[in-house]
Amino acid sequence: MPTYFPEYAVAEPDLALTEKLYADFHQRLAEAESAEDCLVLIRDWDAVLCEFKEWANLTGIRFYQDTTNEEYEAAKERMDEVAPKFTDLETRLKQAFLDSPFRAEIEASTGSQLFNKWQCNTRSFSPAIEGDLIAESSLQSQFTSLTAGAKIPFQDGEYSIAEMNQFFDDADRGVRKASYLARSKWYADNAPELDRIYDELVKVRQSMAEKLGYEKFTELGYQRMTRIGYGPEEVTTFRNEVRDKVVPLAAEIAAQQAKNIGVDELMYWDTSVYSLTGNPAPLGDHDWMVEQATEMFAEMGNGLDTFFEEMKARGAMDLKSRNGKAGGGFCEYLPKFGFPFIFANFNGTRGDVDVFSHEMGHAFQSYSSRNQIMSDLIWPTTEACEIHSMALEFLTWPHMDKFYGGDAAEELRRIHLTTFIHFLPYGVAIDHFQHLVYEAPDATPEERNKMWQEVEATYLPWHCYGDLPHESSGRRWQQKQHVYNSPFYYIDYCLALTGALQFWSKSRKDFDGTMSAYTELCHLGGSLDYTGLLKSAGLNSPFSKGCLDDVIADAKAYLA
Repeated sequence: MPTYFPEYAVAEPDLALTEKLYADFHQRLAEAESAEDCLVLIRDWDAVLCEFKEWANLTGIRFYQDTTNEEYEAAKERMDEVAPKFTDLETRLKQAFLDSPFRAEIEASTGSQLFNKWQCNTRSFSPAIEGDLIAESSLQSQFTSLTAGAKIPFQDGEYSIAEMNQFFDDADRGVRKASYLARSKWYADNAPELDRIYDELVKVRQSMAEKLGYEKFTELGYQRMTRIGYGPEEVTTFRNEVRDKVVPLAAEIAAQQAKNIGVDELMYWDTSVYSLTGNPAPLGDHDWMVEQATEMFAEMGNGLDTFFEEMKARGAMDLKSRNGKAGGGFCEYLPKFGFPFIFANFNGTRGDVDVFSHEMGHAFQSYSSRNQIMSDLIWPTTEACEIHSMALEFLTWPHMDKFYGGDAAEELRRIHLTTFIHFLPYGVAIDHFQHLVYEAPDATPEERNKMWQEVEATYLPWHCYGDLPHESSGRRWQQKQHVYNSPFYYIDYCLALTGALQFWSKSRKDFDGTMSAYTELCHLGGSLDYTGLLKSAGLNSPFSKGCLDDVIADAKAYLA
């Protein structure tokens, strides 16, 4: 019988023993007489790497599952404390491989991407920043605990931040506004603490950058995100494409949305609703949705069917929202467990299906590429990872009637595409804001809020916050956990979305062929860099002018 995830546990790796193993690895590498000796060493090293990855990932998952559990919190703090020591061991051995006289021959067997990633790793770590990394992790945990512990009074109950989403799609405009006000008030009440945490994060990240020889954290941030083959200049080109091509379409859609729901002005609390009757919602609860997903993946085949059956058998999902559980959704691959785990917060809205299919895309990709030559290549870099997740959201379109019923499913598809058109400007706004923040690390919280308001005016000009206290003060960015916990990550969703939209466009003409291309891309894992993976799947790069022209034209035609 496969291991059942809720009962799964691993021990903390012994640091002293690990240090001895690494000393032996360095000795073996120094004495290696051939590339084959080095490849055997890589396999042995990877087994040790997986021990730490397993413990670190599982420790993080348990903490996110229940941030109020003192044992989980203590384990997370312990992991944050010792992780830099393990990273130091890894980084020094990676540098030794980068300097190996057999490097070219090793790369011929492993591919160049492994060494490209190691190059980024060695440029983003030194023992000199160990204390800063511990401080950063502590601040991130403070943010997670603060937001996960939110209890927002509304109507006759108290709700977590994730649970409040169920009211945002309500057909009653009064309910929508009241729910947005309730959430906004919680954020406004906690704004001083949110300001403090972020201010300290910005400064500790700038400290790390300086200790590693960078002028600004942006340079270090790109290395930490393993940006390979492009930099801020190419990202700026992409942001400009979104500004010039997508923002006008998004503004048109917002104006039409106001007409569709019968309001003179589209307010922020209206942006999630697309018709007078409210948005479609799944027709059943968590257990029912899992049953529908089972039927859906059985019909889609291509390995998704057997994979989902095993996911259920191994209990490798935690999808229900509850107090104390961290917000958001994610997927982790556990190499020794030999299987991925997905985390989400179902709240009875259409977002449940979106997040579920999104995280399933990550899970299927990591499982498909689990047999890469090294665990470092199971995942692609994140801007490529998000192609698999977002593309699966589109590739499940033909089966949406299982969750919503026939007529509602077609309405849902239009809403889904529309929300992605609106997401692109928001996603690049978050990225542009972070670039501004880390260019001025000594800015005050109020100065940062002004930066956000300037960015909003460029990319999100249709947003009107009315009397929402938190959003109208320029603090909406504080509601995006990536800004705190994953700097410079958010643009990855936008870069990946250009690929996912191309999969959508192709699937409307040749669904079976597109599914084959998708599963092939999943099997490649992280064996190629971002642009190499795009090319392998016949997708255009987002860094060229006009990259969005075709998919925007298809989206306009579909939504007409």
